[in-house]
Amino acid sequence: MFPEFAAPQTPKRPHSVTQVGRTRIDDYAWLKDDNWRAVMKKPAALSGDIRAVLNAENAYTAAMFAGTKNLQAEIFAEMKGRLKDDDSSVPSPDGPYEYGHKFRPGDQHGVYIRQERGKPESQTVILDADALAKDAAYFDLGCVVHSDDHAILAYAIDKQGSEKYTVTLINLETGAPLNVTIENTTGDVVWSQDHATLFWVERDENERPSTVFRQNIKTPGSKPEQVFKEEDPGFFVGIGQSDNSSFIEINTHNHTTSETWLLDAPDAEPVLFCLRRDGVEYDLHEHGDYFYILTNEGGATDFKVMRAPITARGVSTWEAVITHRPGVLILGLETYAGHMTRIERADALPRIVVRDMSTGDEHSIEFDEEAYSLGLSGGYEYDTPVMRFSYSSPTTPGQVFDYDMATRERTLRKTREVPSGHNPDDYHCERLSITARDGASVPVTLIYKAGLNKDGAAPLLLYGYGSYGITIQAGFRTSILSLVDRGFVYAIAHIRGGMAKGYQWYLDGKMDKKHKTFDDFVDAGNALCEAGYTSRGRLVAHGGSAGGLLVGAAVNQDPGLFAGVIAAVPFVDVLNTMSDESLPLTPPEWPEWGNPLISETDYDRIAAYSPYDNVTARNYPAMLITGGLTDPRVTYWEPAKWAAKLRDHQTGDAPVLLKINMDAGHQGESGRYDSLKETAMEYAFAVTVTGAG
Repeated sequence: MFPEFAAPQTPKRPHSVTQVGRTRIDDYAWLKDDNWRAVMKKPAALSGDIRAVLNAENAYTAAMFAGTKNLQAEIFAEMKGRLKDDDSSVPSPDGPYEYGHKFRPGDQHGVYIRQERGKPESQTVILDADALAKDAAYFDLGCVVHSDDHAILAYAIDKQGSEKYTVTLINLETGAPLNVTIENTTGDVVWSQDHATLFWVERDENERPSTVFRQNIKTPGSKPEQVFKEEDPGFFVGIGQSDNSSFIEINTHNHTTSETWLLDAPDAEPVLFCLRRDGVEYDLHEHGDYFYILTNEGGATDFKVMRAPITARGVSTWEAVITHRPGVLILGLETYAGHMTRIERADALPRIVVRDMSTGDEHSIEFDEEAYSLGLSGGYEYDTPVMRFSYSSPTTPGQVFDYDMATRERTLRKTREVPSGHNPDDYHCERLSITARDGASVPVTLIYKAGLNKDGAAPLLLYGYGSYGITIQAGFRTSILSLVDRGFVYAIAHIRGGMAKGYQWYLDGKMDKKHKTFDDFVDAGNALCEAGYTSRGRLVAHGGSAGGLLVGAAVNQDPGLFAGVIAAVPFVDVLNTMSDESLPLTPPEWPEWGNPLISETDYDRIAAYSPYDNVTARNYPAMLITGGLTDPRVTYWEPAKWAAKLRDHQTGDAPVLLKINMDAGHQGESGRYDSLKETAMEYAFAVTVTGAG
């Protein structure tokens, strides 16, 4: 176990908050810097008393982990050894060229390359991300997008972790930078078909993506021009292109409602396709004279495909193409000149369906493993019979296929290499269905060493998320093998709040049903104990962001189930965050959680499960809590406040450990190797608290 060091005690400064007739006292509200916006831009602006608390917590955690230094190094070396040092993507064709990404030995971020089509010997580096990241404490590369005439490259960089990206342009022939720099963007840009006009989204004073700009960068003296501004703080703005690149698309959305505006020329004004309606989502895919529309309009809970003439406006012009099938969730759609592909999920397993647009005939691509993940990889080209997809399972390393949609010929383009070696037969993957307390059947994916003796002795790491409809796929993850090889069972609980079993599975785990997300996770853990995969007090719960909310609520509900909890950038101060409309994500997230500023019902519901608000005197298991100082999604004070309150109420001896990355945001350490160090620390924690070998 961990050594015994005196833990820091964060001072209490009681702060009273009254809203909708309810009053709460927050002893640690002061950890939120009044000047938090400035801290996001410049971490040195953090006030001294708050910095002292975070530094003390980091020092304590470092001291407590000192004895695991060798274990962390072993785990890191194992995980690094499973990464191909000079790995590369399969180049994606676009006209006369192919574009891709590769790593040189030792690279953290790699290089972006271009080669003449079918001529790998002509490969050249068009962007050196490792050179750009040199001497940066944090580095994240957003978009890397070339113009359609292959003359200019736009790329975006964030060096704070605050997700505010600076866009730079370079000449692709010479590598010389253009005299254009765009600040305060979301990190995404779109080129218009004139090869000169660039579109991007900027953030407002509350860090929300709200305003679309464009600029003709080839016209001397041109200035950015505002194209669109979203006035509702509850909606975020994004940009894209239609599948055939005929339109620039401006998308504005929250978690349950969307709206699209179209521009058919670089200098055109945006035209509304269909007015937003609460709870209705739609996504456009251009093909010929029609838009094919993926939508839940008309009560299509698991979505359907409609179509409407490109010139039509309003839902009255839509006609059905693929009707709604309850329990078969359509996840995504892509159109090509002769085909349309969609990825859909039924019974918690995905499949790809290909439709011949001239005949309407369909066929599907499926796999026969017990659990697996699939993904459509997209591409630059529209007029092609070939689409690309990826496949993996917990025991099968990732594969990339090119698939001829006309001939149905499947070509394996790449299999992920594991340099240190990997034998799938050494492991067993299993898909279970456990029965939750209300009778629902919850899928759980397991991977463990072949020959596991189900006598309850094995430690188990239970991972979950359970919000926003996000589904954790059963894919190949080399990092978890460091736990499995040490005797762990690794389990993913596909709980309500995600969409493993369709969109209704998501609806059944939000708002007034949110408690079912947490119940499912606890019930899955107890069911795995009853089945002999582990036993109570041998589990480690692991979740990040909204998954941190999950494990925080679960440990409040049943602390004795767990040996430890890993909560990465955890969203745990739900009531306070959803009551602060100045925070970047709060208004867009009211449809997900409710608005406690105006609703007594929402207030009471959130107050009943918010991990921070439900900490009480009890014997908590060991807790490892992480955060990032410049995180705009889950602000640093959430994990800091939670750790302080947990420690103050801890009646047992297990430590509460907090690590705040003072140079990063929501994603933690950047770089393919540096990020493994954080994982190694988490896994060393799991091994230590369970006493695994």
